[in-house]
Amino acid sequence: MNMQTPISDLFSDTPIHDANAMTGQNGLARIVLNDQIYTLRITRAGKLILTK
Repeated sequence: MNMQTPISDLFSDTPIHDANAMTGQNGLARIVLNDQIYTLRITRAGKLILTK
C-alpha cells in the first residue's frame, strides 16, 4: 500500500490557493500589497510570473 502525505498536511500552517482559480480564463490576477499592485500571470508553458 502506498502511503502518501496529502499536500495540505505538508503545509498545514500555510494557505494554499489554486492559481488557475485565482487567475480565471485569462490567466491574470492583480494582487495588492501595501498599496502596490502586482500582476500574477500563468505563462503558456504553465509557469507563474509575478511582476510589479
